[in-house]
Amino acid sequence: MPKKKFCIQKVTVCDLKAPLIYPFRIASGKHDALENVLLRLECENGVQGFGEAAVATHITGETVAQTRGNLQRSTSYLIGKDISDYFSLSAFVARRLQRNKSALAAIEMALLDAYTQSRGLPLWKFFGKKLSRVATDITIVISQLPETKNTAKKFYDQGFRTFKVKIGRDFDGDIKRVCAIVKIAPRAKIILDANQAFNAKQALAFLGELSKVKIYPMLIEQPVVKADWEGLQKITRESSVKVCADESVGSFKDALFAIQQKAVRVINVKFMKTGIFEAQKIAKLAAKHNIELMLGSMMESPLSALAAAHFAGGSGFFKYIDLDTPFFIKGNVLKDAHLEPNGVYHLKKVRQGIGAVPSF
Repeated sequence: MPKKKFCIQKVTVCDLKAPLIYPFRIASGKHDALENVLLRLECENGVQGFGEAAVATHITGETVAQTRGNLQRSTSYLIGKDISDYFSLSAFVARRLQRNKSALAAIEMALLDAYTQSRGLPLWKFFGKKLSRVATDITIVISQLPETKNTAKKFYDQGFRTFKVKIGRDFDGDIKRVCAIVKIAPRAKIILDANQAFNAKQALAFLGELSKVKIYPMLIEQPVVKADWEGLQKITRESSVKVCADESVGSFKDALFAIQQKAVRVINVKFMKTGIFEAQKIAKLAAKHNIELMLGSMMESPLSALAAAHFAGGSGFFKYIDLDTPFFIKGNVLKDAHLEPNGVYHLKKVRQGIGAVPSF
């Protein structure tokens, strides 16, 4: 008996905005608010699939206006199409969204949300048969030392045990901030993220200063500009701290090059850099070559963060989880984010789809 078709009847594109608790500052820029684009697909069986395009202009160059317009144009093609054809539908729009991958991610997210809802499956089962535990780190943004201390204490008291510390604007000040965090959170693991702020010499010097006080981060993420493959190779060769590529890997092709060049030991995968299906290809490639994986995000609402958590939980590929941006959003844009105060995602509670219903 052929599977029943569930065709898309209506598409809605609108802005998704929310204030942040405080500015999300990194070396290359900052977010003062969440300003993304939301996609809703309505199917003939009554199912609604949701997707989010998280726009990070200072990182990807995308804009909200560009993304909104591309989604409105691209999704008109989806009307009347069966959501079971999610892969071919994605391939069609992907060819038109090569310069706007967050829009592609939103379309793929909405398609998979609608598809898995229609099949009565939680999204994580699309990516694998066994559910792994998903617990995110928490980011300590660039700030003055007193603010860093207060934030670290707050999140440590909430139960977080992995801290991702943004660095790169003040060498000496950042050393002090990392030392303060370690003192406040003695049992926490430390990840550093420079967002392209250093050259290789500076990155090695930074790690050297920390080693003098017996602080050994789990990894340092994107220490040099994204095109500086020699710099990544040098740090990987000369430091015991693992180097993670983020901005340097924006496609499957980039991931393959990074692996071939032995430039890094970890790759940060993000839906908003590649879309979901290409992210899946990158993860499988990295796993095949024994490259560790981080699953990260831009400034994303609980909708997109929860979708990524399903990917991590179902696939089991990811050693490092960085899906913490819901903790920086003021108010609640979802009815249920399935996220505990200590950063644990409870995906077993999701009966079908992503399990998130944005409030319009």
